[in-house]
Amino acid sequence: MKHAEQVTFGGSGLDRAAHIRNDPDRLAEIQADPEARCLLLWRGKPLVKGEALDRLALVPMSHGLVQSGPGGALDAPLFLGLTDAGSGLFAMDVSGWIPEGHDLSGLGAFVDQSEQQHPDLPQGHVFAELRRIMTRLSTRDAELAATAKAVIGWHETHGFCARCGARSDISQAGWQRSCPSCGGQHFPRTDPVVIMLITYGQSVLVGRSPGWPEGMYSLLAGFVEPGETLEAAVRREVMEEAGVPVGPVRYLASQPWPFPASLMFGCAGEALSQDIRIDPVEIEDAMWVTKSEMMQAFAGENPKLLPARKGAIAHFLLQNWLADTLD
Repeated sequence: MKHAEQVTFGGSGLDRAAHIRNDPDRLAEIQADPEARCLLLWRGKPLVKGEALDRLALVPMSHGLVQSGPGGALDAPLFLGLTDAGSGLFAMDVSGWIPEGHDLSGLGAFVDQSEQQHPDLPQGHVFAELRRIMTRLSTRDAELAATAKAVIGWHETHGFCARCGARSDISQAGWQRSCPSCGGQHFPRTDPVVIMLITYGQSVLVGRSPGWPEGMYSLLAGFVEPGETLEAAVRREVMEEAGVPVGPVRYLASQPWPFPASLMFGCAGEALSQDIRIDPVEIEDAMWVTKSEMMQAFAGENPKLLPARKGAIAHFLLQNWLADTLD
């Protein structure tokens, strides 16, 4: 697919400098550089700035929240890579901070509109939900935010060795956890997920999960199982969720999806039937939507149908399907 990496969180050409992760002297040198910058995250929400909250608000490594900030999943900054000019980029979790006077009732909602302002940061520098602002960020900022959120989220849930149960230590500049008890080594998890543009003629198959906004539909998706190809996963998931048999399948594009840590494989598949038999345990509803109906939905003119969330690969694939630019 020609436009594959134009998807949100697509590659920005970031130099991740993996060879530096196990070089403590070089890491210390990079971290001490006055030009080095750090991305702060609070409960998975990156620090952003600007009237439209469209830029990451990176802070110097000397900032108090980096040096001795509220405890989170990391005991030292996570090394993200190098800028185009060669300066270090890091991330730090400050989830131990408890905001005073903030309404936290919206945290974890499908659309979290809340913003948190830390008293030690400039006015207008706020923590905002990444799903809400992801389409506003530059390609580089989006990659940095997705990487930091996914890796820090992994540390939050993998503090103990999966082999022996002992508490593990952070190593490789945040890219590994090592067990001092049994010697086990563990690395950030990425879960493969297929998401399917299933068509039958000029119609596309969409479904919805319980709890989504009224009228919102998206492409079907599901996790790839061990020992399974992407093509087989596409056919199995569509059959399980909607009872629709699928013939030829082809890969289109991928998207890192840090909610919490998936890699979405966008695929196109040709349905062999339009008969739908949903599994209510898997999805709430599924239906076929014609191109003209989906065009109305994208234009905000369909009274019953809302398109997939902007920034998600489902929206990206549907947009290219409508424009006939899948090849």
